[in-house]
Amino acid sequence: MTASDKPREGDRIAKLLARAGIASRREVERMITDGRVKIGEELVTTPATLLTSLKGVTVDGKPVKAPEPPRLFVFHKPAGLITAERDPAGRPTIYTALRNALPADARRVMPIGRLDFNTEGLLLLTNDGGLKRTMELPATGLPRTYRARTFGAVTQQQLEDLIEGVEIEGVRYGRINANMERSTGRNQWIEVTITEGKNREVRRVLEHLGLEVSRLIRTAYGPFELLDLPRGAAVEVRQIEVERFMRGLKGHGAPAPTRPDRAPPRSGPAPQRSARRAAAATASRGPAPSRGGKRK
Repeated sequence: MTASDKPREGDRIAKLLARAGIASRREVERMITDGRVKIGEELVTTPATLLTSLKGVTVDGKPVKAPEPPRLFVFHKPAGLITAERDPAGRPTIYTALRNALPADARRVMPIGRLDFNTEGLLLLTNDGGLKRTMELPATGLPRTYRARTFGAVTQQQLEDLIEGVEIEGVRYGRINANMERSTGRNQWIEVTITEGKNREVRRVLEHLGLEVSRLIRTAYGPFELLDLPRGAAVEVRQIEVERFMRGLKGHGAPAPTRPDRAPPRSGPAPQRSARRAAAATASRGPAPSRGGKRK
């Protein structure tokens, strides 16, 4: 066996750095292109560099810490925040709100998927790039549920027809489960569940039906629910539940949609309220003051 025939050992450095929570894999690749990553004194020139550990690796001259176990946080994103680390236009980002919402021992976290500037509700955050990527893949099939406040004329049959998917301006959207929650004249609250998570999917599909979306709230992502977590607050999913969830994700098989064992701060009278009822209560009482989750 020649040297070229030997099986490759280790993982790509970009993958390892993403798992360590340095940045997403794509961002790590940019860091490498910009000359910010070294092994000892040697500059890393390709994200395909294979390593068995991150020992001796530095980013911007700082040693990379050993990866901590995967952590997962549920964050109630308010409207008016960008789901990004920085915004060229100077608009506030989720990281501004997260300074006071996350536990003191939390390292860098990355959003799993995105919510638009004007979309609010459940945003999952993790320190593990591999978990982030897997949960975002359409092939994983994790459902995302939203509540939309709309104006216009639509029937339940039109919503049910979306179960077969729909094509809009050349873009094919897969199976969509949509149901009318309640209606007053031409104003409705509609619950929509998707599994692909394409850019602005819910808004585009509802607008295709002739509806004007005035408010959009994500209430669930996979088995994780918003419940009555206050706006601007975050709560950590217990480690045992994260591990159980990740076991169910192996092979891109979505786990059973059972609510994980977590204890968010409660603002409503009934602790067993569903995500739909909690979001409805939030919608009816208007914006709540942002406050952080409990610190550990």
